Order: sequence, then structure tokens, then C-alpha cells
Amino acid sequence: MSGRIGRRAWLIVLALVVAAAAILLLMGRPPICTCGTVKLWVGTAKGPDNSQHLSDWYTLSHIIHGFLFFGVTALLLRRRSVGLRLMVAVIAEAGWEIVENSPFIIERYRHATMALGYSGDTVLNSVSDISAMILGFLIARRLPWWGTVALAIGFELLALAVIRDNLTLNIWMLVAPSDAIRTWQAGG
Repeated sequence: MSGRIGRRAWLIVLALVVAAAAILLLMGRPPICTCGTVKLWVGTAKGPDNSQHLSDWYTLSHIIHGFLFFGVTALLLRRRSVGLRLMVAVIAEAGWEIVENSPFIIERYRHATMALGYSGDTVLNSVSDISAMILGFLIARRLPWWGTVALAIGFELLALAVIRDNLTLNIWMLVAPSDAIRTWQAGG
């Protein structure tokens, strides 16, 4: 769908991101890494800095969320403005960031996935994840559908090759944990 995203839509998107950050702070999430630094990139998926800084290997998953939200909103809200569709996508992603950082989901990650020491995201990381989703949404808006699908597959394969994890495995392990996959992810 063509059409520009208006200033009002961008202001609402900004307000939604700020609201999500405020909720995460009220939930007790640290604003930045408790190590006291802010890093642009963390390349180790199993270390204590993962999900604490601006970007990491899981940023690719959040870009893919943007691809998916663009596609879903294009199907379900096709007669609505792209600005409204972006707002819906931001609400969904912000909602996930809040749920993902609840004690229940943090414990689920620790027990069901390779994130054994996972303690949740910093507010900075969550805001960056929402921003990555917005980037993915905007990329999907510009690329042909097949280009978006190819890029998503490429991101999934890259993360799988480098860190033995990706969006697909993350969902699989949250929904139906597998000891075989957990062992493979651990390098066994």
C-alpha cells in the first residue's frame, strides 16, 4: 500500500514506545545494563550482555517481526492507512516486550530455551527491539513480498549458523521444548 506515514501517526508511535518504556520501568526492568555501559552491538548470545544493550543477534528476530506485522496488517487492515497499521504493529511489539519481561516468560525462557541465565531485557534493549520491528515494517513496505521473505529466510539462516538460535527455534522452544534441540544449541 502506498501513502505516507503522517506526522500524527509518528507522534502516536513515539508515545506508544515511551509508554512501553514507562511500563517496563514500573515493572522493575533496569533502564540500561547493570554493568553501567551501553554497547551498540553484543555478538555473544549466551553471555550476560545479551538483551542488555542496543542490539544483538536477536535484533534480527525483531526486524522479522516487522516483516510479519506488515504482512498481517496488510491482509487484515488493507483499507486502513499505513500509519494506522504501523501503530497496530507497535502496539503488538510493545505488548510482546512487556509480556516477554514478565516473571512467567523469563522463567519459561530459562527452563525451555538455550537462555539459561536470561534475566530479561533492559528498557534500552526493549526500546531498541521495538525500533528494530519498526525498521522491519518499513523495509517490508518498500520491498516486494518475495524480497521480504528472502531477507527473513536469510536472517533466520544467519542467526542459526552463528548462534544456533533464531526466531523459529525461539518460538518452537517456548511452545514445545525439545531436549534434542536444547542439546544441539548448547553445542552438544
